[in-house]
Amino acid sequence: MASAMKLLGRSSLASPAAAAPGRERRGGPCFAAVGREGSAHRRRSSLRSTAPVGALAERVVVTPAPPERAGAGPPEPHPQSVAARAVVTVRRRRKEDAKRRVAEQLDAYADRVGRSVLLELISTETDPRKGGPKKSRRSALVGWFEKKDVKTERVVYTADFTVDGSFGEPGAVTVLNRHQREFFIESIVVEGFPSGPAHFTCNSWVQPTRVDRNPRVFFTNKPYLPAETPPGLQELRRQQLSDLRGEGADTGERRITDRVWEYDVYNDLGNPDKGAEFARPVLGGEQQLPYPRRMRTGRPKTITGKPPLSHDRAESRVEYPEPIYVSRDEEFEDGKNEMLSEGALKALLHNFMPLLVSSVSPDIRDFAGFHDVDNLFKEGLRLKQALQDQLFQKIPFVRKIQENSEGLLRYDTPDIIKSKPAPMRLPPPPSMIHGEDKFAWLRDDEFARQALAGINPVNIERLQAFPPMSKLDPAVYGPPESAITEEHIIGQLDGMSVQQALQDDRLYMLDYHDIFMPFLDRINALDGRKAYGTRTLFFLTAAGTLKPIAIELCLPPMTDGCARAKRVFTPPADATSNWLWQLAKAHVCSNDAGVHQLINHWLRTHAAMEPFIIAAHRHLSTMHPIFKLLKPHMRYTLKINALARQILINGDGVIESGFTPGRYCMEMSSFAYRELWRLDQEGLPADLIRRGMAVEDPTQPHGLRLLIEDYPYATDGLLLWSAIRRWCDAYVAMYYPSDESVQGDTELQSWYREAVHTGHADKRDAPWWPRLSTPADLASLLTTLLWLTSAQHAALNFGQYPLGGYIPNRPPLMRRLVPAEGDPEYAHLVADPHRFFLSALPSLTQTTTFMTVIDTLSTHSADEQYLGERPDEAWTADPAALAAAREFADEVRRAEEEIERRNADTGRRNRCGAGVLPYELMAPTSGPGITCRGVPNSVTI
Repeated sequence: MASAMKLLGRSSLASPAAAAPGRERRGGPCFAAVGREGSAHRRRSSLRSTAPVGALAERVVVTPAPPERAGAGPPEPHPQSVAARAVVTVRRRRKEDAKRRVAEQLDAYADRVGRSVLLELISTETDPRKGGPKKSRRSALVGWFEKKDVKTERVVYTADFTVDGSFGEPGAVTVLNRHQREFFIESIVVEGFPSGPAHFTCNSWVQPTRVDRNPRVFFTNKPYLPAETPPGLQELRRQQLSDLRGEGADTGERRITDRVWEYDVYNDLGNPDKGAEFARPVLGGEQQLPYPRRMRTGRPKTITGKPPLSHDRAESRVEYPEPIYVSRDEEFEDGKNEMLSEGALKALLHNFMPLLVSSVSPDIRDFAGFHDVDNLFKEGLRLKQALQDQLFQKIPFVRKIQENSEGLLRYDTPDIIKSKPAPMRLPPPPSMIHGEDKFAWLRDDEFARQALAGINPVNIERLQAFPPMSKLDPAVYGPPESAITEEHIIGQLDGMSVQQALQDDRLYMLDYHDIFMPFLDRINALDGRKAYGTRTLFFLTAAGTLKPIAIELCLPPMTDGCARAKRVFTPPADATSNWLWQLAKAHVCSNDAGVHQLINHWLRTHAAMEPFIIAAHRHLSTMHPIFKLLKPHMRYTLKINALARQILINGDGVIESGFTPGRYCMEMSSFAYRELWRLDQEGLPADLIRRGMAVEDPTQPHGLRLLIEDYPYATDGLLLWSAIRRWCDAYVAMYYPSDESVQGDTELQSWYREAVHTGHADKRDAPWWPRLSTPADLASLLTTLLWLTSAQHAALNFGQYPLGGYIPNRPPLMRRLVPAEGDPEYAHLVADPHRFFLSALPSLTQTTTFMTVIDTLSTHSADEQYLGERPDEAWTADPAALAAAREFADEVRRAEEEIERRNADTGRRNRCGAGVLPYELMAPTSGPGITCRGVPNSVTI
C-alpha cells in the first residue's frame, strides 16, 4: 500500500521502459535488456514481468494533469484498496491534412467537456458474486486537451484507478473511444499493483463509438495457452477471436475500419465490366486453376447476366490509389507509406518521358545500341536536339519537368569508372555493371554464377539422368526426351564421359521446359511476346564454378502433326554463333525471370503464406505464445499482397505488362501451385535435397552436405535456417512438454487445420501435409514459416534492381525468337547483331517501367524490422523466452559476421573475385534504400 501511495505522488513522467518506443537500432539485432533469471519450468500462470520502470524516450511529451482535473483526482484509497495508474502511449500521424487537424482540435475540446477516452481494468480473477471478471470503474485519460498542440509523434496520457485490494492482477484493459476519430495506441502500462507493472502491447487503431460501440480489449503481455487462461480472461479471449472471425457480423462489404479476417478466392484480378479482354479467370476453387485463398473484402460482384461480360464469381475492382480492404491494423505505418509515395513519384517521372517520346517519335521506341541503355543511368532519356526542341515547343511544361526533376528522371550512373557519391538519394547502379567489368554479364561464367548466387538461386538442380526427361503428357507434347545428346556436351566435360560426370555429381540443370510448354502457343500468339521452354545444362569445374555447356529451346508440336521444334545451342565457335548463343541465354534468363517472379517469389513467399496469417488472427489469441512468436513475421504482408492485386498481378498490370507470359502469368502461377507446391518441401534442407543439391550427412554442421560447396544461397541460407530452427525448438519447448500438450491446444490445432482445409482448400486432401502432433512437428512447421517470410523472401526480392535493373543481363520478356539460317530475320542479325539483340529485349517504355517497379520492390523502408529484432521490448513477460530471443539475436549476428568473412574469401569464386559481386542477400541487417542485403522479419514489399 505504501508503494501505491508513493506512486500517486509521483510525477507523470514515471513510466515503463517499454513505453519508450521509436528506438531504432541498426547494425545488429536488438532485444529487451532483461536479466537471465527465470526458468522454463515454472508454471505459466505465475509469470512475472522483469522489465524495469524508467523514464520515457525523449520524444515522448508528458505534462501534469490540468489544475481543474488535478484537484479532483481519484478518490482517496481505502486501506483495503489499491491505487493504480495506466500510462498510455498514443502515436500520432506524422502528417495531418487540414481536415484531420480540425478533427483533432474538435476531439480535444470534446474531451474537455466529457466526451473522453475511457479505460477499464479487467482482473485475471472472477467476481464470485457476479460470475464475470472483476472490473474497475472506468477512468478517463487525462491531458488530451492540454496536449492538443504537442508536435511530437508519441504522446503519453494517464488514467488513475482505485480498486479493491482483492482485485488481483490486471489481465486486460478495455478502451472506449468517445472521440470522433480513431487513434493509434502503441502501449499501455499499468503501475501500482503488488504484482508489478503490467505491460499491454497494443499497436492498434481504436475506432470511435460511432463506428464501433464496443470497447477494444487489450490483453497483458503474459503468454497463456488456452487451457491456462486465467478465469477472468477466458470469456474475453473467446469473444475476441469470435469478433475477429466476423461471427455475427454483417457479411457484406468490409469497411476500411473493420477488424475481420475471412477468406476468398482470387476473383478480383480482372475487370470484365470494362470488356471481355479485361476479364481474367478466377484462381482458387476449381480443380484446373487451384490457388491459395486471400483476404476477403466482400465487394460487390461484377456485371452478371450480360454475355460475354458475365462472370458469376468475379468481384468488382478497386483501382489504386483507392484503398483496398485489409484488417485495419494491417495498414502500413507512416514511414512505409512515405517510402511508397516517393517510389510512386519517381515512377511517374521515370515513365513520363519515354511514353511521351515514343508517342511523338516511334522510331526511338527501341534501343539503337548498348549506349542507349547506359544513358538511362547517365543522363536519363537523351533526345535528339530536333525532337527535344519540337517537344519543348509543343508542350512547354515538359521543359520544366526536365529541368526541375533531373535527379529523378534518370537512373543512377553505374559505378564503372568513377565512384563519386550521388548528390541526392538515388537508386544504386544495377550491380551487373559494377566496377570496371562493364560486360561481366555477357560472360558464360557470370551467367552460370547467377544460378547459384543471383536473384533466383532456387531452381538449379543436379542432373540425375541423361538425357533430361519431360513429365508432360507425350500424347500432347511429343516425346519426353530432351534433344540434347552426348555429342553436344562431351567436349565440355574435361575429358569425362557423360555417365562419369553424372556419377561424380558434375552435371546441373535449369529446367523450365514443363512450366512453360503448356502456355507457349498462347504466349507466342500475343503481340510482341516470344518464348520457348528452355533447358540449360551446366558442368561443375574443378574450380567449384559452373559453366554452361548446352541450351535447349523448345516449342510445342505443330498443329499439322510435325515434330516440335527442338534447337540445341552450345558455346560458340565464331562471331555469328556467339550472338545466337547470347540470344539463347537471353531466352533462358527470360524464363528464369518469369519463374522467379510468378512462382518462387509471389506464390511461395507471398500468396502461400497469406492463409497462415489469416488463420493465425482468426484462431490464435494475442495471449497465445505461438501468436507472439509469429507476430513480427506477419507484419505488412496482407497489405502488400492486397496492393499486388491492385497494381502488380492484376489484368494488364505490371507483371502482365513486364513478363513474357503476359495475360497468362497468373494462370502459370496456378499451374505451378497445382503441380509443384508442397509445404513439406518448402523448408531449405528439404528443398535442397529435392533438387539434388545436397544429401543428408549427420557429420555436417547443418546435417547436410552440399554437392557444390560454394553455393552462396545455400551456405548462407543454412546459417539462418539453423538459427531459426534452434530458436523455434527452444521456444516450443518452453510451452509444450509433451505430445499431448500440442494435440490438446485447441487454438493451435484450429489454426493449422483451417490454414490447410480452408486457406489451401484446393490441396486440402494432399497426403504430404506435415502433421501437427508433437513439439517437434510444431517447431518444424514454425521454422518453415519463419524461413519463408524472412530469409527466403529476402533472397528472392531485394536483389531485383541490383541484379535485374540492367535489362540486357536479365530481360523479363523477349520479343523475338532466335532466327535460324535461312529465316528473313537471320540476315538482320548478321548485319547488325547489337541492334537485333536489343530489339529482342523489352522496348524503351517496357524497360523503364520495369526498372522503376523493381527499384521500389528492392527498397528497404526506414521502419524495416530485421531478423532477430523485436523493437517492442515488452513483447512477452516470459523471461525465459526473452533470454532465448537474445540468444537467437546473437546467433543471427554471428551469421552476419560469417557471411562477411565468406565474401572476403578469395577461394570462394562464386562470391569473390574480379567483377564478381559479393553475395549479401542473406546478410541480416541493412540501412534504408536499395542495398542488396537485409533480411526483414516479414514480407514487407
